Amino acid sequence: MSSTDSHKAIITTLNGLIETNRDGEKGFNDAARHAHAPELRMLMSRYAGDCARNTRELQACVVEHGGKAETGGTTIGALHRGWVNLKASLSNDDDLMLLEECERGEDHAKAQYLKAIEEPLSSNVRTLLLGQRATTEVHHDHIRDLRNRGRAAAAAADAS
Repeated sequence: MSSTDSHKAIITTLNGLIETNRDGEKGFNDAARHAHAPELRMLMSRYAGDCARNTRELQACVVEHGGKAETGGTTIGALHRGWVNLKASLSNDDDLMLLEECERGEDHAKAQYLKAIEEPLSSNVRTLLLGQRATTEVHHDHIRDLRNRGRAAAAAADAS
């Protein structure tokens, strides 16, 4: 693969992750707006900020490789957020539903990072992606744990 082809491949990979992070940022901001618990609103806002930081880092990396960085998310991400907004308006237990949807979004982000890391990358790009993937793992696992606690609390309330 020529150096030019290598740069194009890296730019394509990075732009895909930019879209994923933009979707995550928008999704977490939507979740923050719909969450009932103040702690959950703050957490979702913080995670949106992490996605925004990832996006900026990825965009800078694209520019360093001579490319034009993506600025938006994906159509699928927009559709998913619309579905989440509809479900939130119809659901009695918004916070649990939001956690489930945020976990689903982080599952997608983890898969996108794993796919990207398997691509031929320079060591500095690989290091960046591994660090961002680790942050995504932390988000996912924390959301999963909160979701599990929410499910257990709902089951206990139903049993009462």
